[in-house]
Amino acid sequence: MNQAMKRKKRPTRRSQESKAPLLNTSPQRKGVCTGIIIAKPKKPNSAKRKVARVKLTNGNSLQAYIQGEGHNLQDHSVVLIRGGRSKDLPGVKYKVIRGALDFSGVAGRKTSRSTYGAKKPKK
Repeated sequence: MNQAMKRKKRPTRRSQESKAPLLNTSPQRKGVCTGIIIAKPKKPNSAKRKVARVKLTNGNSLQAYIQGEGHNLQDHSVVLIRGGRSKDLPGVKYKVIRGALDFSGVAGRKTSRSTYGAKKPKK
């Protein structure tokens, strides 16, 4: 009987998967650096990108991109992680927040200061 009946197929509603799944729906997560890596970007680009291996408070381990010029990170530094991938580094889907916890801001930065944790320069 079921084969004889023509039922209308309803489209299944699929929820969008998170782009930063290891943060467990949090905007940021605290973690401890377990190592600093110098990585090379994908094909057309050439550079030495700085990446931190971080173990989060929820037990997950990940690689996070270190933005800006220079950094003071080393093993056992406590850092804050946010989502946001680095396009030319495969597998790096997270970034380290500058100017939070043990991670200093960029010295002498004048533009986009809030992203890099830099204070307003004195006149």
